[in-house]
Amino acid sequence: MSGESPCYTVVFEDTAETPSTQELRTALEKGSDEDKLDTLRRIIVATINGNPQPTLLMPIIQYIMPSKHKQLKKLLHFYWEVCPKYDENGKLKQEMILVVNAIRNDLQHPNEYIRGATLRFLQKISKDVELLEPLIPTLRANLEHRHSYVRKAAVFALYTVHREHESLVPDAAELMQTFLAAESDATCKRNAFVFLAGVAMNKAVEWLRSVWDGVASMDEGLQMAIIEVSRMDCMNDTTHKPRYIRCMFELLNSSSHAVKYEAATTLTTLTQNPAAVKAAASCFVNLVIKESDNNVKLIVLDRLDVLRSKHGAVLDGLIMDVLQVLSSADMEVRRKAMSIVLSMTSTRNVEEVVLFLKKQLQRTQEHDYDKAPEYRQLLIQSIHVMAIKFSEVAASVVHALMDFLGDSNNPSALDVVAFVREVVEKFPTLRPAITEKLTATLSSIKSGKVFRGVLWILGEYVEGVSDIEQAMVEVRGVLGEIPILAAEMREAEGNGLVEGGEEDTAVTGQSGGTRPKVLADGTYATETAYTAPTPVNVSASKSKPPLRGLILGGDFFTGAVLAAALTKLILRYDGSSNDHTKANALRAEVMLIMTSVIRVGQSKFATVPIDEDSNERILSCIQTLSELRERSEVNDMFLKDTRVAYGKMLGAQEKCAAEKKEAESTKESIVQVDDLLNFRQFSKKSADDAINYADDLGKATGAAEVHEDFISNLSRISQLTGFSDPIYAEAYVKMHGFDILLDVLLVNQTPNTLQNLCLDFATLGDLKLVERPSVYTIAPHGFQSIKATIKVSSTETGVIFGSILWEGPGLAETCVILNDIHIDIMDYIKPAYCNETQFRSMWTEFEWENRVNVSTNMSDPRDYLKHVMKSTNMSCLTPEGAMSGECDFLSANMYARSLFGEDALANLSIERTEAGTIIGHVRIRSKTQGIALSLGDRITMSQKDNKPPI
Repeated sequence: MSGESPCYTVVFEDTAETPSTQELRTALEKGSDEDKLDTLRRIIVATINGNPQPTLLMPIIQYIMPSKHKQLKKLLHFYWEVCPKYDENGKLKQEMILVVNAIRNDLQHPNEYIRGATLRFLQKISKDVELLEPLIPTLRANLEHRHSYVRKAAVFALYTVHREHESLVPDAAELMQTFLAAESDATCKRNAFVFLAGVAMNKAVEWLRSVWDGVASMDEGLQMAIIEVSRMDCMNDTTHKPRYIRCMFELLNSSSHAVKYEAATTLTTLTQNPAAVKAAASCFVNLVIKESDNNVKLIVLDRLDVLRSKHGAVLDGLIMDVLQVLSSADMEVRRKAMSIVLSMTSTRNVEEVVLFLKKQLQRTQEHDYDKAPEYRQLLIQSIHVMAIKFSEVAASVVHALMDFLGDSNNPSALDVVAFVREVVEKFPTLRPAITEKLTATLSSIKSGKVFRGVLWILGEYVEGVSDIEQAMVEVRGVLGEIPILAAEMREAEGNGLVEGGEEDTAVTGQSGGTRPKVLADGTYATETAYTAPTPVNVSASKSKPPLRGLILGGDFFTGAVLAAALTKLILRYDGSSNDHTKANALRAEVMLIMTSVIRVGQSKFATVPIDEDSNERILSCIQTLSELRERSEVNDMFLKDTRVAYGKMLGAQEKCAAEKKEAESTKESIVQVDDLLNFRQFSKKSADDAINYADDLGKATGAAEVHEDFISNLSRISQLTGFSDPIYAEAYVKMHGFDILLDVLLVNQTPNTLQNLCLDFATLGDLKLVERPSVYTIAPHGFQSIKATIKVSSTETGVIFGSILWEGPGLAETCVILNDIHIDIMDYIKPAYCNETQFRSMWTEFEWENRVNVSTNMSDPRDYLKHVMKSTNMSCLTPEGAMSGECDFLSANMYARSLFGEDALANLSIERTEAGTIIGHVRIRSKTQGIALSLGDRITMSQKDNKPPI
């Protein structure tokens, strides 16, 4: 008998109507087949949940086992699997002899499907050697059954028995060799080959050598087994490696996608030959194109990416094949394929790639299909990266992309603006053509953000006199008639929307010729000089110029950017032109435009009044133009400093990207002093790392996890009762994935035996107790260890509480209440990263916000930021450059993600006062309430610790 009982899934059992043992016995004896099915199902569920009911074993043997009902036979197999088969002394129960006899009869049953089901059942009880030993001769006889279903089940049943008890099938290798020689069914051959490889690899290879030529025409399952055996054999020293490689080449042309994938993967582990690597990569690309499942596409693309990282130059010729993957409709697949394409692009193929992407970009405009805007944005971003990396294609793509500045999809147009801005800074020779194209596309732009980017570019990089004059003409075109306010009022008068002129801000009653009005009751009517401004509908029958419409709609930030751009143009024009009269005329016109923007912002024609910052910015531009030649340092600020600042920003971004790439390429590996030394020169491995599925399985199941040390375990112990209580209890709390494992130690501190002791747990929050601990009896001054598992379903502060109940003297119930165990949510929150656009999108979307006021004795804002990041496991998204320098203000964005996929955002806004203390607040936002409240509580608790992080 095995030292440990098998573990089964806990099945929900409705305890509201639990029948007694006698009722179950009666149903088994006298009920119909349907009643017996239901009764046996109840008994199985109760047995799985810890209530085995051993007294019902004999009634089941008497009344259920002789039945010929197929469903009852199948259910009976489940019962034999879970029922207790051994007595208290560990010996097989006498009743099980009858069960063995019944199983032997089923193994000789004329119905092949009953035989097959019984053979599969034997694999479930393979640890019970006393049950299996009498069945071995009958089991071996099934290898010669006429039906393949029975033979294939018999092979695997023997394999399972041999794996657990090798002595029961001592001649397994010779048996499988004989079976393989006579067998014709493909599935039976596959099972026997797997069995043979598991017990005698050399004999499996010997059989494989005899069928080399027919591998390509074999069944899919057998081909997969051959690939696995080839991989396993090559882990050891073998002389058949060249033949295995040729076999893998043949299997690359298999009709099965699974065989192709495994063959290509195995081929790259066997050899680094460029032809083999290229063939495997080509197979991966064809799989991605032909496979319909998006998950499979992503898995194969990951494998292709790994191959590219190790054999980059070999795969460059396949880049156009990889581009065909972009025909997939799934955006995740497209993004993954595009990232591979970007990493494979070189000077040799960049022009072909860019041409293909431009055609794809054109298709997104011509055909309106699902996710076209998102795909267009991905293409624009990819072309952006290529154009900056390979300057020779920048000129050919920049003009094509500028056609998308008027795109209704705002993110795509913004990506184009960012691209154009970077190109004009890095490639001075392209500036005249780009600015000319930008000037011509002003009238097609619809978005305020795009206008701001384009106006900044024109203000910085339009330099020639004729170019500036042309830019001014286009700006007038997108602004419309100037001054804006007077033109709008005239238009409104024409439509009958207002009664007064531009100066109509008071009631017309101030002229001396008017007489007071007398009301019906004889009193005089009251007149006032104030009238509440009423918003005027500025929409006219004809559409307004785009920039004018934005300003009238309240976008005065764009108006301020327009003022700065026009100021730069006039300053540059004044320094370049010899015609001072024309320069003065242009300056006056620009000042009129700025004044007009301010006036319309203060009038009732604007949807929203002009904000103070924009007003001040425009006024400073007017002042700069009015003192054109008096303050040269201000002119330098406009004409030089902004461009220098942008250049520094680009340099900082490039430096950050280079550092990140270097950090990824040079991973720090920590080795222990007693680790084995690997000498590369002595190693025979000349291919990629072989895939060891046993190691992968161990990692997935946690078998390869590093065990915590003793001190770490001690820090997780919670005391549940006091030292003076009759029972001392303490719990070791361990987080394991989505489970909380409680190992509770109970110590009986009394001289009495504690009977029927029950440890009862309850939970608060999104915690769920998986199973209720059993009832125990503890001897005087004895110990008892109890384990309990609790499921966690979300990142929310959970509390575990409970009590210990037992029978005291005189059968009186005694109880001890346990201390609460608070679950630390930090075990489920990990630092994560996202870009600024994603952060802003989530910040707008998430509805739960928790605001925590800062209360600390720390004096350095950066130390407080590090303290919050450490206590909440959040990462800082704000670049280090934005927070550098001495300043009493600090604002930073933080982000984290839980194991359950929940996003947590935080914004820290703090200020150092004159007294040296820090004031401010932390705003936390999330989609669910639990994580926002839990992180807020965590910050509040951490503020009590005023020590800065070391």
